[in-house]
Amino acid sequence: MTKLKPVPPAPGALEGYAAGFDDLFTHLGQRRGFREYVTGLLTPRERNKTAAALAGAEPGAGSKSAAAQRVQYFLSESCWDPERVNARRLELLLAEAATAPHPEGCW
Repeated sequence: MTKLKPVPPAPGALEGYAAGFDDLFTHLGQRRGFREYVTGLLTPRERNKTAAALAGAEPGAGSKSAAAQRVQYFLSESCWDPERVNARRLELLLAEAATAPHPEGCW
């Protein structure tokens, strides 16, 4: 198997989570876009979760920033299988005692 080219890491512990999805993305841009997307979803923002907001860009002109364009491309143009990504997400949730269901419920 070809070694994957490195991407800028997601902040803190989020990198370990994001790296668990790397094998589902065939291109460097997809792995980078996924990290930016997940980081944007989990970062508190004052605005709605648009591509620019997910990338941490300013409203208006910020939508043309490179980071916002990467998130937009990842979500709308890049070829990846959302069902496989969701299955991996569930697999990771179920593997952790803190997030797996148990007789008293979950979370």
